Amino acid sequence: MTYLIDIIITPLCQHLESVEINNYITARIVCQIIPASCPFKREIKLFDRTIVRIPALCQLNPFYEQIIGLRCKSLEYLTNKCSKPLTKYSK
Repeated sequence: MTYLIDIIITPLCQHLESVEINNYITARIVCQIIPASCPFKREIKLFDRTIVRIPALCQLNPFYEQIIGLRCKSLEYLTNKCSKPLTKYSK
């Protein structure tokens, strides 16, 4: 398993960390594609009683931190360089 991590996952993580956001369109697309919170986290209720809780599964993704970092870089570019409001990207 460590061999797989060294060959495939580590270089991809390093590449995602090194991506620079320097274009308004790219930053906007990244913010629209990557959600602000985990879309898998759910509570299934019946008559106001929680029956099942599905935990946030995004943290199991080996690229989770890099993807969230990419979204943060995009949000930072939109606010600092483009002076765009972040309200429409907060969902």
